[in-house]
Amino acid sequence: MRRMMIFGILILFMVFVPSAEAQQKARISIATGGTGGVYYPLGGAIASVLSKYVPTLEATAEVTSASVDNCKLIGAKKAELALTMTDAALDAFQGVGMFKEKIPLRTICAIFPNSMHIVTVEGKGISKVLDLKGKRVSTGAPGSATEVQALRILEAYGIDPNKDLKREKLSASESAGALKDRKIDAYFWSGGYPTSSVTDLASTPGYKIKLIPHEEAIPKMRVKYGKIYSKGIIPARTYAGQDSDIPVTWGWALLVCHEKMEEKMGYDIVKTLFDRKPELVIIHREAAHLSLDHQADESPLPFHPGALRYYAEKGLKIK
Repeated sequence: MRRMMIFGILILFMVFVPSAEAQQKARISIATGGTGGVYYPLGGAIASVLSKYVPTLEATAEVTSASVDNCKLIGAKKAELALTMTDAALDAFQGVGMFKEKIPLRTICAIFPNSMHIVTVEGKGISKVLDLKGKRVSTGAPGSATEVQALRILEAYGIDPNKDLKREKLSASESAGALKDRKIDAYFWSGGYPTSSVTDLASTPGYKIKLIPHEEAIPKMRVKYGKIYSKGIIPARTYAGQDSDIPVTWGWALLVCHEKMEEKMGYDIVKTLFDRKPELVIIHREAAHLSLDHQADESPLPFHPGALRYYAEKGLKIK
C-alpha cells in the first residue's frame, strides 16, 4: 500500500509540475504596428516561427503605433524585439528628433524596404506633391516612422506641414477609411506592398486610387539625413487601378532588440528567421527580401553579438 501511495504521488508530481524546459521558456513581445499595415502580420509570422522552432521562446506580436513607439518600448524593456524603419531607429540610437535620450538598440536583421505611399483618389486635383498644399492630408500616426518620413519629404519640397496643409495624424487603416469617407484628400503611408488598407481602398467601387511619385525629394533627404533613403518603385498593378510604376522613397525595415539581449537568444532568433524564411514569405511576400546580401549595408546601427556570430558563420563580414 505504501509503495502504491508513493507511486501515485510521483505520478501526480510528473503531471502537475512543469518540466525544467517549460519553466525556462522565455516569453518575448514583438512590437509591430497597426493592423492595416505590414508590420503586424509580418510580426505575427515572426512570433509564430520563433515560438514553433526555438524551444526556449514563446513570442507574441503586439499592435503598436509603429517605429518611434517601438524603439521606445525596447528602451523601456517593455518589448524584446521591434520592427522599425531605419530613420526612426537611427534617431533613437542617437537620441535626437522624437527621442529625448539615446536608446541602445541593436540590429538583428534588415528585413525589407519600406515604400512610402502618398495615396489619393481621382477627382481630388492631386497629381504631384506640391498639389497637397491647402489640402487635408494625414501624415501618419503619431509615433510612427511614416510621420517622420512624411515630414522629411514635405520639407524637401518646401512644404510646411502645419501651415500649408490641413494636417491629420491617422494610422494606415484610419487614413484609408477617412479618404474613403471624403474626410481627407490624401495620406502618407510607409510600409511594404501590398498594404492591406491600400488594397481595400483600391478595391472599393467608385474609387480609383492614385499614388503620387516623389523621387525628387531623395537627394535632399540624403544630404540632410544620410544614405538611409534610396529610390524604389511600387510596380504597376500592385493595387487595383494603379496603371504605372510609381517611383518612391525607400527605407529599410529592421528587426531590432536591446543591447542587453542575451547573445544566444539573438543568435537563435536570427538563425531561425533565415532557416524558416519560406514560412514567413507565405504570410507576407515582403519577407522574401530577407537576405544575407542586405545585412552589411542597410542598417546604420550596430548589430547584436548573436546576429554577428550567425553572419560570421555564413561568411558575412559586418563592421
